[in-house]
Amino acid sequence: MAKQLFNSSESSNFILNMTEDKYSKLASYGLVSALTLVSVMTAVPEIAGDNGLYSLASIGLSVAGVICMILAIIAAMKKYINGRILLPVCTMGIMVLWGAISLVNSYDKAIGFYGFSGRGEGLLAIIFYFCFFITAASVKKQKAFDTILKCTVTMGLVNAAFGLLQTFTGLFSTYKKITISTRGFADSGLAQSPLFLAMVLSIAMTAAVISAVLSDSKKYRLFCIVSLCVMSMAAMFTYSLIALCGLAFAAVSAVVAVFAFKAPKIRLASLLAIAAPACAAVLIVNAGVIGDLKSYQLHDGEILWWADSFYRLSASGAPDTERVDISDTFDVYYYLNSKTMNIISGAPVTGTGPEQLVFPQLYTNKDANGVELTELEDIIMNNTGTFDKVYNEYLYTAATRGIPSTVALAVTILASLFIGLRNVKKKKSTDSLCFFMMTLCGTVIFFVGCSNITFAPFFWIAAGASCADLISDKASRANEKKTAKNSKNLSK
Repeated sequence: MAKQLFNSSESSNFILNMTEDKYSKLASYGLVSALTLVSVMTAVPEIAGDNGLYSLASIGLSVAGVICMILAIIAAMKKYINGRILLPVCTMGIMVLWGAISLVNSYDKAIGFYGFSGRGEGLLAIIFYFCFFITAASVKKQKAFDTILKCTVTMGLVNAAFGLLQTFTGLFSTYKKITISTRGFADSGLAQSPLFLAMVLSIAMTAAVISAVLSDSKKYRLFCIVSLCVMSMAAMFTYSLIALCGLAFAAVSAVVAVFAFKAPKIRLASLLAIAAPACAAVLIVNAGVIGDLKSYQLHDGEILWWADSFYRLSASGAPDTERVDISDTFDVYYYLNSKTMNIISGAPVTGTGPEQLVFPQLYTNKDANGVELTELEDIIMNNTGTFDKVYNEYLYTAATRGIPSTVALAVTILASLFIGLRNVKKKKSTDSLCFFMMTLCGTVIFFVGCSNITFAPFFWIAAGASCADLISDKASRANEKKTAKNSKNLSK
């Protein structure tokens, strides 16, 4: 007989009566919404060509976040959050709480909570990531995880296909110019920035290549190989160090999958789906087909600073070309990291406030003619040499939310990796290896990339799923039969 609260009906007590199967099914729907809604909503400003509509992406995140918040509460009520995942759950909770302390001590509390316009990664987004993590960690059924993995690969394919459309046709492209004088048609897909797209494709390629090596379904393996071809080429057209790291990690993942699970060596041929399109992209650029580019090279500096932060969002000042060569990727990264270290030393405990890295760098509120400015975007743009993102998530977290937040972030990730590795050894399933390697991929990419509302759901869902106590479909059916038999005996 179903449980009831006081005199209420069974339908009003669905939480008490919810089985692991029902929860996992609902959770998979919620997590799929987290993987898709930001990209779907980003399609609106990309197609309309209106930068002012990028706030719609934050609405997509909020809808998915509220859904998973409800699911996370249900997981807590059903006691799915057990001792085995207590450490990462607690440390991520500490990260959220310390973010609130940082918010209280921030320059602008509205930005700290909702995020900068067009970025949307304030404290509210971090709370949603926490809910994604808990929801994914509470899923028990393999079928739900299969759905999440297939959605990850599919969204990688969709983003990559949209990105190639931008590169080869110039349609719906915000990055037709890499600099004010250079047409490069860098693709951003539905990720808002070429560098953010490279991060999404890195984690999606990891899932796709492992599935291509280990899946029992020939049709799905073929789908993953085709997806890899499209994603690999699109990644190269982001002209980023992140893309190169992602491609290398995907290749390593294929090798790990073959030897760890003793798959047929012939399936290493899937590496060609990574290498061949990437090489083709380089040849296409060198042939002078893409914009004004005559040879393939990295353009991280121009994209992250000028094209994205300054030109697209007015979230930073123009690069100070006398101090940093923005055409030199490593010089840009060194400059941003060094300056961020100085910012951290100024506020090591609480940081500048969520999404407020640019604020302590501002040195004037007047334009070149000495006229006092009132709009925040105008003030920021007139402060040459300032930036709003450092492409190292660990430094960025320390600078904006304090060193304690970085410690909590590191412990959460390391604990997730430890539990995930243990699950791989214990379960020996494709899903467990996929989620572990996806989490490891994100961990590595965070050294040369930064969290954003397109990539972060993929990462935190993978991290949570790698911690989950996965029950195979076969074992699940056996448990259900046993439960049904016990219930029948009790009724007698």
